[in-house]
Amino acid sequence: PELAEVLINKAEHLSLEGICTHLAGAESIANHVRIKKQLTAFNQTVKWLTKKNVHPKRMHTACSAAAMTYPKTRMDMVRIGILQYGFWPGPETFIHFLGKQKVEYKQDPLKRVIKWKSTVMSTKSIARGEFIGYGNSYLAHQDMRVATVPVGYSHGYSRVLSNQGRALINNTRVGVIGLVNMNMMMLDVTEVDVSKGDEVILIGGDNGLEISVASFGELSNQLNYELLTRLPYRIPRIITK
Repeated sequence: PELAEVLINKAEHLSLEGICTHLAGAESIANHVRIKKQLTAFNQTVKWLTKKNVHPKRMHTACSAAAMTYPKTRMDMVRIGILQYGFWPGPETFIHFLGKQKVEYKQDPLKRVIKWKSTVMSTKSIARGEFIGYGNSYLAHQDMRVATVPVGYSHGYSRVLSNQGRALINNTRVGVIGLVNMNMMMLDVTEVDVSKGDEVILIGGDNGLEISVASFGELSNQLNYELLTRLPYRIPRIITK
């Protein structure tokens, strides 16, 4: 009420450009009831202001998840975040979207706008019974070929992905073995013809295969946004079309 009074009494000096709220947790069905209540409270507030002759020029409540899950939240504009990078806020949002589509159109309409690449810095043969990496966390169960890649947790590649992360080399999916170091990690390339300098895809696709950001989230309990924002600025960005 105090704010409404100020807006009315100082109308010649103030322009109410918009009124908004943020629907935290819109990506989870568990928050459905709370989101609905919040929307109701927002709409009631707007009506109350209108009766006081306070008219916001724009109303906006929708983040990426809300824009896709709750169409009524779109109002005059939306605040799209992670969707503009081609990623869904979470699996529930994507599943909800697919459920609304006709059977013949059930496909992901988003296009990822990131590919994270590195190169093989060296390869090495490992005999069965030898340990790989810090802490002896990986024991070679057979004679193996290992590729070292100059990417580690200082680059945003989570240490939690030790012994379970994946990468693409020469159109083949390979596994991370041993602990992810500060600035390097090892890949099992026993079944792949790999040489120093070969391209390694950490995020992105190649000839039908893909390492998705979501796969990182499932393995390391990170949100898409969390992983993407952890990629440090010192990693060169190359803009492509």
